[in-house]
Amino acid sequence: MMRAVVILSLAALLAGCDTLAYYGQAIRGHLGIMTAARPVEDLLADPATPPTLRERLQAAQGIRAFAARSLGLPDNRSYTSYTDLGRPFPVWNVFATDEFSVKPRQHCFPVTGCVSYRGFFSEQAARQYAESLRAQGYDVHVGGVPAYSTLGYFDDPLLSSFIGYPDTQLARLLFHELAHQLVYARNDTTFNESFATVVEEEGVRRWLEGEGRMADLEGFRAAQARRRAFAQKVKALRDELAALYGSGASPQDMRARKAEAFARLRAEYPVTVPAQPSNAFLAAVGAYTEKVPQFEALLRESGSLPAFYERVRELARTTAGRPPS
Repeated sequence: MMRAVVILSLAALLAGCDTLAYYGQAIRGHLGIMTAARPVEDLLADPATPPTLRERLQAAQGIRAFAARSLGLPDNRSYTSYTDLGRPFPVWNVFATDEFSVKPRQHCFPVTGCVSYRGFFSEQAARQYAESLRAQGYDVHVGGVPAYSTLGYFDDPLLSSFIGYPDTQLARLLFHELAHQLVYARNDTTFNESFATVVEEEGVRRWLEGEGRMADLEGFRAAQARRRAFAQKVKALRDELAALYGSGASPQDMRARKAEAFARLRAEYPVTVPAQPSNAFLAAVGAYTEKVPQFEALLRESGSLPAFYERVRELARTTAGRPPS
């Protein structure tokens, strides 16, 4: 019974739903990934394991050990097994907003609280759901995600969707997902994702410095600067559109000015921004970046990772149970 409760909680975490069909796909999808997982130690001992996969599994184990030893992240059996998904992503998330709003729709459940997206283990199901929302007039964004966290309820495996990442990107992802196991604030997706983003970036910096990989550190900092510039651009556009939507302008005028704003963003970031950007895309980016500056300041003030984690836990406790605005 407790296992069933945890699984139902997972369904809510992935992005709440009010239908049994949604619960069913979440449970089947997650358990399918878990049952297909093989222990990393068995794969490393198996001579049939491809050399490239063997090398990436060894790299992941080294990163995992650093996370526990030097970053104070959970030392459990997460990422000690591996699943070949046979598809590019484990989950596709669907974000939605009103046509004239930059706030994402919330999906709420009593155990895990509210999240600002709905996740599907099938791309087809995600896009069908997105189309149903578009038909109702919502702005929608669908994005595949390479990993998700079960917050320590399950031993999350390494996945084929990210095991081939370069070292720095692999470390970023593992530190990020382990951070979710450390602190989780109910009802606040942006809090959780922004906190995990700060942990991943601080973790990668410390890991590369510890490994003496200064050229990689320089490349990471350059990429980090580009990500920050893009996040700032997105925040500025969200603020611009929020002001527009609250201005009392006519729907026709708002649609025209909204299209112009997205055209500017698309022209500046043609690779990063989808062909049809939307309020929902801005919301998806904001979920991972909006509170990063505040968490970075808190990390500096705290003076150490353990003190930082404790202060974040305190903040999470004040956030827990409060419905999103």
